[in-house]
Amino acid sequence: MSPLFVVLELAAYFWMALCLYTIADKTITPNAWLAWIPIVNIYTMCKVAGKSGWWIILLLIPLVNIVAYIAIWMAIAEACDQPSWLGVLMIIPGINFIIPGVLAFG
Repeated sequence: MSPLFVVLELAAYFWMALCLYTIADKTITPNAWLAWIPIVNIYTMCKVAGKSGWWIILLLIPLVNIVAYIAIWMAIAEACDQPSWLGVLMIIPGINFIIPGVLAFG
């Protein structure tokens, strides 16, 4: 792997973890620090969205995971007092790095 690719991947992970941590902190979700742990951060997303932890299973099923991912991000947007359609934009590459920042710091 190219060193530039590794740096970009780490930057993307750091950004998404920071945004999820900030969103969890704003919505007073317990254990917001779990946003920094890979895989466990999906559980944090479900808790911020008000979904049960069982939604993680839906994220493991191909094609169903797309719908579940959109539903989770729509609920996260509503938890941040933003319009739910922002969650739909999370499936657009590039935009999916902007929306968490809007929800976390907007």
